[in-house]
Amino acid sequence: MVEALLLLLFVISGAAAGFLGVDLLPPRMLIQVTNLEGLQWVMGGFGAFFGLIAGFLFQRLRAQLMRQVRTMPTDLLISRAVGLILGLLVANLLLAPILLLPLPWEVGFVKPLAAVLSNVFFGVSGYNLAEVHGRTLLRLFNPSSTEALLVADGVLQPASPKIIDTSLIIDGRLRGLLDSEILEGQVIVAQCVIDELQQLADSGNSDKRSKGRRGLKLLAALRDSYGRRLIVNSTRYEGDGVDDKLLKLCNDTGGLLLTTDYNLAKVAQVQNLRALNLSELVISLRPEVQPGDLLQLKIVREGKEADQGVGYLEDGTMVVVESGRGSIGERREVTVTGALQTPAGRMVFARTADAR
Repeated sequence: MVEALLLLLFVISGAAAGFLGVDLLPPRMLIQVTNLEGLQWVMGGFGAFFGLIAGFLFQRLRAQLMRQVRTMPTDLLISRAVGLILGLLVANLLLAPILLLPLPWEVGFVKPLAAVLSNVFFGVSGYNLAEVHGRTLLRLFNPSSTEALLVADGVLQPASPKIIDTSLIIDGRLRGLLDSEILEGQVIVAQCVIDELQQLADSGNSDKRSKGRRGLKLLAALRDSYGRRLIVNSTRYEGDGVDDKLLKLCNDTGGLLLTTDYNLAKVAQVQNLRALNLSELVISLRPEVQPGDLLQLKIVREGKEADQGVGYLEDGTMVVVESGRGSIGERREVTVTGALQTPAGRMVFARTADAR
């Protein structure tokens, strides 16, 4: 509705400017016109056409600006606004003497031209300077903060936002990550992720419905616990599926994508985006097991090969025990003989003390 009203306003303004602008034409041209009213309507039509084009361009610029504002860190947004205001202030202070000069009528256009050029130049300059050096404003707002000083000096990098996908929410380990205080910065939940959770919660499949409701319940609980640290990004990106929209959000914000989806993490890496697969993180944090180590292991089931037993370490790593089929249900001391790392996880091989 707002877009349509803005577009209509541009069309009406363009038509009015063209219709009334006929009076500003040189008298020599107006004398040669036989149908002044017809010229006014023609100029009004051209003005409406150009107003329509200007309206479409303004809508695109407005959408891009709103997207940047929603995803931009607050400190950077404030510093850019201050830089733009200071640039415009300097431009108008320098422009005041020029506007007071008595210029001939023939060169009277110099004053509005100088006003436009100076405001554009100094406004853009202040905006760009604030984007590069704006974080030094942290010294003014909080000079006693060591972290603020380090960020302002460039020694310490500000925390990047963390963008989470649907699989990580359904997995349920997001609360553990936040409670452990490992994650720094804002946690962003995209609108497309919430829409996908709602679709799962409304699904006719009981498994999908339980996953969607569990994810929505977890987000509501985290929002109550962490408040404004958990941000819902309402920007609606265009793309094929949730994964594509998440990648676009990561590209716009420069954030770190947290997921348990192996394929999504690899696609993000191909596109030079930062991504962390939580499953790979868990695998990399598992304790190393070396050949010759002794383990106290409970054998819980039989293996695929003859006379094999299978047990599990505390972190869930599967251990295939040679000659362990006869000890199912018992806790035995086994000796590690080797390990195999696969994309799905790690597998450890061992044998019992009485195996040859």
